[in-house]
Amino acid sequence: MSQDKEPRRRFLRQVLAIVPATTLATGATLSQSACSSDKPAAPAASTTPYEPKYFTADEWRFVNAAVDRLIPADDLGPGALQADVPQFIDRQMETPFGHGKLWYMQGPFHTDQPPEMGYQLSLVPRDIYRHGIAACDAYCKKQYNKAFAELDHATQETVLGDLEHAKVEFDSVPARTFFSYLLANTKEGFFSDPIHGGNKDMVGWKMVGFPGARADFLDWADQPNVKYPYGPVSISGKRG
Repeated sequence: MSQDKEPRRRFLRQVLAIVPATTLATGATLSQSACSSDKPAAPAASTTPYEPKYFTADEWRFVNAAVDRLIPADDLGPGALQADVPQFIDRQMETPFGHGKLWYMQGPFHTDQPPEMGYQLSLVPRDIYRHGIAACDAYCKKQYNKAFAELDHATQETVLGDLEHAKVEFDSVPARTFFSYLLANTKEGFFSDPIHGGNKDMVGWKMVGFPGARADFLDWADQPNVKYPYGPVSISGKRG
């Protein structure tokens, strides 16, 4: 959760190490979610603040506060808020991914099985968020007399760390499961093609020097340590 340079660099290296360049070049995200809409529409440019379609006002405050701690802005570049990651996550809740239509969701659900047996919960992603946010806010109010979004940054990071390492137990959804979706979707929103609602102005791609959907960078693939001289391009044709 630290904002210092080395953990941020390590985070970016880890993300890119597990994602083939062809995946990002085609606009796919780190998992199924950003590809879940058959024909995603690029968000229209507007000066009007984005109004969430799925999250309530309290949930929206939580999402904004949480992603800001997962990828904070610092001297290396913009963070999740500047990249419109909350908008990305909200939009995903209304896709087949958010509704769990891409998964087999018939019972029985054996939640005591090891991870390699696959997803065993009866909750779809939008329900994981709804239950997880409510449970986390209830925990924070009990421990700190404040909702998560009202806590100082250091305490927010402590809470997120406790969720990640299963030091907190929720009745409605496993805390670690909730955190894993929040973290994965935050990464996706930061690095996916902007047509999905995140990575505003391609800030994530610019940070790591990724060319996006360009079709003319093959000549640079065999030139290690040579900086690519052109900015990224979205699937929509917008240049960064």
